[in-house]
Amino acid sequence: MPSEPALLLRHHRPFIAFWLARIFTASGFQMLTVAIGWNLYQLTGNVLDLGLVGLVEFVPRVLFMLHTGHVADRYERRKVAAICQTVQALIALSLAIGGLTGNVTREMIFILAFLLGAARSFEMPTTQALLPSIVPSALFPRAVASSQSAQQLATIVAPALGGLLYAFGSVWVYGPTVVLYLIACALTLNLPARQTPLNKGKATLDSLLAGIRFIRSRPDILGAISLDLFAVLLGGATALLPVFAKDILLTGPWGLGLLRSAPAVGALLMSLWLARFSVDRHVGRVMFTAVGVFGVATIAFGLSTSFWFSLAVLVVLGAADMISMVIRASFVQLETPDEMRGRVSAVNGLFIGASNQLGEFESGITAHWFGTVPAVVMGGIGTLVVTGVWIKLFPTLANRDRMHVPVEEPVSKPTA
Repeated sequence: MPSEPALLLRHHRPFIAFWLARIFTASGFQMLTVAIGWNLYQLTGNVLDLGLVGLVEFVPRVLFMLHTGHVADRYERRKVAAICQTVQALIALSLAIGGLTGNVTREMIFILAFLLGAARSFEMPTTQALLPSIVPSALFPRAVASSQSAQQLATIVAPALGGLLYAFGSVWVYGPTVVLYLIACALTLNLPARQTPLNKGKATLDSLLAGIRFIRSRPDILGAISLDLFAVLLGGATALLPVFAKDILLTGPWGLGLLRSAPAVGALLMSLWLARFSVDRHVGRVMFTAVGVFGVATIAFGLSTSFWFSLAVLVVLGAADMISMVIRASFVQLETPDEMRGRVSAVNGLFIGASNQLGEFESGITAHWFGTVPAVVMGGIGTLVVTGVWIKLFPTLANRDRMHVPVEEPVSKPTA
């Protein structure tokens, strides 16, 4: 019965600690991002700096991609995640002290943004690889969905809270952020110790590239990761929401805020549903259908001139994206041996980051060339084309029935 595993998950104390740590770190990062953006713009008044600070945070993910996965597989993952959370707490503390003394500068913010990106580039694959060792494999899809609900809840609530607190001064954001990260650190250190042996190998080039080779050797994993990369790369319309809010839907900043929150609301609602009723059968078909719905919703949003219809379509878009994400994350982790999970998660994280960052760049370029509405509609069509092509290129993924099929030991036949 679907309610029984869900009940077990709710009573699984290590997962509850993991979930709380996730919501604290996600909230801390969202509040920190809001405060850094406002702080930087107050200092310089340069819109370009806002784009540069995001790029500076992304650069470490590329620079350290191979090393982050190796660290997650080589060392105790609880301690690696806790160290990363401590570093982020120190970054927030530095900004808080700088705000109190009036010594925050543009250069200081860029340096701390780079360190923040570096800490997160090590933390993300480590926490992703940590989750399968906390819950049984039967509960893992629900655990992924529940974990994502924490992320989406933080995405909806924390930026607004950060903006509200910033009205009283930057210290009122940076100070609570330090506390959130330290609580998350304490929760992470109390998780169960790793049961499988640590990878004692040195950080050779062969070891660092092992995650890429493993993904290439598993067509289903390669297909799922690359499907997300190209679907989001083409279908993302987030960067153009200000244009739609102002020039097409004729609303103000409040409308833009609702449009930005709508996908997260859809994702949150769907993650709560999947945490209770996971997709156990026909996972390939469901995942490809969800990506197709994502493409159709993108087209509908691009053609819409109604604010409320656009809002509803974005909720559907976020829900569809959550379905494909949970299925992909679940079976990729379950199909990957524990000693490889850190390196595979690092590659997967780079793909996700690249799809989001490059997707915004692609949206801006195509909107400049063809116009805003055609750019979004073509992006949605491109997502549908990618979905069809990937079904042909990865038939075993499209026909995949279950998240994970354990390899059974061969049964020996009795001899006469």
